[in-house]
Amino acid sequence: MSRTYDLVHRTTYTYPQEVTDSYGRTVMTPRDLPGQTVLTSAVEIDPAPADSAVQHDYFGNRTTYYCVTEPHTRLVVTARSTIEITRVRPDPASLPTVAWDETATSVQTGSAAAAMSPDALVVLREMVLPSAHVTFVDEVRQWAAPSFAPGRPLGDVVVDLCHRIRHELTYRTGSTTVSTTQRQLLAQRTGVCQDFAHLMIAALRLHGVPARYVSGYLETLPPPGREKLRGADASHAWVSVWIPGAGWVDADPTNDQLVDDRYVVLGWGRDYHDVPPLRGVIFTEGSGSKLSVQVDLVPSGSPAFA
Repeated sequence: MSRTYDLVHRTTYTYPQEVTDSYGRTVMTPRDLPGQTVLTSAVEIDPAPADSAVQHDYFGNRTTYYCVTEPHTRLVVTARSTIEITRVRPDPASLPTVAWDETATSVQTGSAAAAMSPDALVVLREMVLPSAHVTFVDEVRQWAAPSFAPGRPLGDVVVDLCHRIRHELTYRTGSTTVSTTQRQLLAQRTGVCQDFAHLMIAALRLHGVPARYVSGYLETLPPPGREKLRGADASHAWVSVWIPGAGWVDADPTNDQLVDDRYVVLGWGRDYHDVPPLRGVIFTEGSGSKLSVQVDLVPSGSPAFA
């Protein structure tokens, strides 16, 4: 079985005064992975850039660099892709029964290196360190403690963390910002997918378990009897956990489930800071801008999103 999706991600900046130059880098093209094949992809920039280039970053994510030198008051970056997904959601009961503390020890001592290249081990060890949006604080350790009984299988820990985040915290759009910390999240108990992913990553890394931040999309369905609103989807975020014998296993704490063929992986890194869809600088005499984002993820063959 497979699913094929058409994906459009459009970001529009409107400026109060003329911008003379815009330099940016996108992470808006999905990755080619086992279970995920990018059939077509393109990044369109308006006004047309004077220079652009496709590159891969440190984590292997596909990025597009651009430089717009034509004066403008509006910048539109649109990524279009068609992706085939054959990923199957793993059965939690089928995951290896290796304990979380045994996993942490194997990473710390380097015994995990037997099954991977030196470069892969370096990346693995990076994924147990704090990062820009993942902090090691007592509040996270105290919250996570019930999930980390000594000797508990890591797969059970992953499932339990997802379940607890889904049922102990409330999803509320606009309740946090990109700079919200895990301490603040646990105090207010409301957040969005990005916050929940960062919290789960912090809990795992605090206990020496490698975990990375995954950016992508999840197919959404309209309420029964209603048509899907086009362009009203959104980026999504979840967690990938390294389990010896299984490799990287993706889990979505926002929806309390392991990842299946309804998910499209865009990229991954230590946290959101490594994989924002778009970042850059502009040169202008004005200040401020208006941002608009439209995301459309639909079964391939649906009417085109303009």
